[in-house]
Amino acid sequence: MDTKHSIGIFDSGYGGLTVFKSIAQKLPQYNYIYFGDNARSPYGDHSFETVYQYTLECVEWLFAQGCPLVILACNTASAKALRSIQQKVLPVKYPNHRVLGVIRPTAEIVGAYTESKTIGVMGTRGTVNSESYLLEIKKFFPEINAFQQSCPMWVPLVENNEHLDPGADYFVKKYVEELLQKKKEMDCILLACTHYPLLIPKIKAILPEGVSLLGQGEIVANSLEAYLANHPEISSVIGADGFKSFFTSGDQKMFDEHASIFFGAEVNSEHIDLKPIF
Repeated sequence: MDTKHSIGIFDSGYGGLTVFKSIAQKLPQYNYIYFGDNARSPYGDHSFETVYQYTLECVEWLFAQGCPLVILACNTASAKALRSIQQKVLPVKYPNHRVLGVIRPTAEIVGAYTESKTIGVMGTRGTVNSESYLLEIKKFFPEINAFQQSCPMWVPLVENNEHLDPGADYFVKKYVEELLQKKKEMDCILLACTHYPLLIPKIKAILPEGVSLLGQGEIVANSLEAYLANHPEISSVIGADGFKSFFTSGDQKMFDEHASIFFGAEVNSEHIDLKPIF
């Protein structure tokens, strides 16, 4: 490997840009390639097999662009595909590459945000049905009781740029209230989807006093910083020019318009027709 490789960041659409934004703020020196599989988004309601196949194709595309490390900045992909890729694909085909997700870093620290040891997890149907958060949280904090709530309308609202409209209020209130009704002692809610940070103002407006809201961007950025510090064999081959490039399998113009909102800065992407690389 030469020293001009990039860190790959993948999401099924735009949501991963909220994580990328935090990573770029925390670690601005590295080179990054972001890929959004917008042509096949959202992943939330797809089967495990379909999400795995889509995710693997995107990861292999990023590998082919020179990314020795790929972050699955997508909770659904992390829940349904990460473990299989790590255990079955990397050792056989890519022993020098690494793929990391967003679930484990969040599960590792969630205990610091609850005094009642009762938390809520809000995510897509795919993430909720996988029970990945319940399993990971239990590993690190057996004493915590976690309750889940799927929010099938939140990603469409965000991806269609309707998250600030009054019409979104009904669905925000509906899912938050359904979650809070599951256990009155709940004092922390984890947003287990990278699209959801754009709904934070509306969510906070209806949360009872004493219930905190936990997003993933800063958590994942801190985890990545620690990972690179502990793995010089990876960090040493990542280019340090601060270069960022964006790619989408969907409509380029639409991606740029929406992505700029998620990323908080102007985005100029390239379109690719994604096909299996290997």
